[in-house]
Amino acid sequence: MAQVLVHSVFKQGRLISAFNPTIANALFTMKVTNKTETRNFSNESRKNTVHNDESKIAKSVFISQSDDVFTNLALEDWLYKNFDFTNHHVMLLWRNSPCVVIGRHQNPWLEANFGPLSEHGVQLARRNSGGGAVYHDHGNLNLSFFTPRERYNRKQNLEIITSALHREWGLKLEINKKEDIVIDGMNKISGTASKLGRPNSYHHCTLLVDVNKNNLSESLHKYEKGIETNATVSVPSPVRNLAELDSTINVQRLISSIGWEYLRTTPLTQQDGGWGLVSRQRGFQMINPTDEWFPGLDKIRDEFQSWDWKFGRTPKFHITRSFLLPQSIQVAGRGGDVQQEELRVTVTVAKGLVEDVIMRIPPSLMMSETFIEDIKVMSTIRGRRFTEDALDELNASFGTSHSLREDGKQFVADCMRKVMASV
Repeated sequence: MAQVLVHSVFKQGRLISAFNPTIANALFTMKVTNKTETRNFSNESRKNTVHNDESKIAKSVFISQSDDVFTNLALEDWLYKNFDFTNHHVMLLWRNSPCVVIGRHQNPWLEANFGPLSEHGVQLARRNSGGGAVYHDHGNLNLSFFTPRERYNRKQNLEIITSALHREWGLKLEINKKEDIVIDGMNKISGTASKLGRPNSYHHCTLLVDVNKNNLSESLHKYEKGIETNATVSVPSPVRNLAELDSTINVQRLISSIGWEYLRTTPLTQQDGGWGLVSRQRGFQMINPTDEWFPGLDKIRDEFQSWDWKFGRTPKFHITRSFLLPQSIQVAGRGGDVQQEELRVTVTVAKGLVEDVIMRIPPSLMMSETFIEDIKVMSTIRGRRFTEDALDELNASFGTSHSLREDGKQFVADCMRKVMASV
């Protein structure tokens, strides 16, 4: 079996050079008679028994060389599904280009503000863990802690981060009841989520270092009333960047300080083993997340980037909106009085597809003034993706309707567009 060769040069607590990239492939493959075979870490982990002997557990800090959110999510998922963490704990550090990442059980239409996302070139992604929506850019550092399920302890992981920030910059941060890292008891600098399976688990969190807070605010949608859903809904919190607390804090220094803190901390009892323990660890390793290094990674990435994963995994929801008719299109009653009327629209979306569109259309919009009831508008868009294209098709059907008055057709179409824009 190929050996993992890690070449590190330490000088005054700094990593001068990490490993030799020409042999990094040995971490995940082995050569057998001129044939490269993929190691099955999933099978290995099932054979190994989880123990409590800290002396047998080594640690590594993996640093992804990609800033693509779908690639990094795929790398995280690949490690979770295939790696054996029984005797080797890993902290993965990664950054993304601007993106909004929602939780596994969330609704993208309720969490992301698609106008600013499109305007600023911000990607939308859905991760495999629970929790709320977060905004990432290059001013945000992501950390994933991998262990066997039996050793999962996210409070200890967060304490490594706070210890590093205190050791390097003297910051006194708190871990609140929700296991977020906060300053002054309220301003959030880190959110947290996890994935617990068998045999592996991971806990990941963000660190706001120097994030564009304007883009963060614009990109994350505020939950609106009039929407029924079982999806997990994000709870907005006030946030601060670490660079606001100390201008010398940047992502590269954090990678170094948190990495060393992780390596010098014993894996189970959380004792400070100092540089003696660090010297026995596997050190920092630059990771190139490609299909060559991680067989099957491209397929996982394609799934994360697909419409079916980002939108089709959305729990069923109902949107109800009411719109007052303008006086210009209202029709006076028999007594000559004009009563305030409203159009009510309910759209049901399941797995990202339109399931129902129900309208309560008032008499003023109908050719028959005595008609008023809930009607289903289903003819052309049942099963269509909940997108602008489906809306355009529905609006076109209003244009050919013989039941709606001419001035009512445009009003109904405008209201449907507002329904779409409200989520």
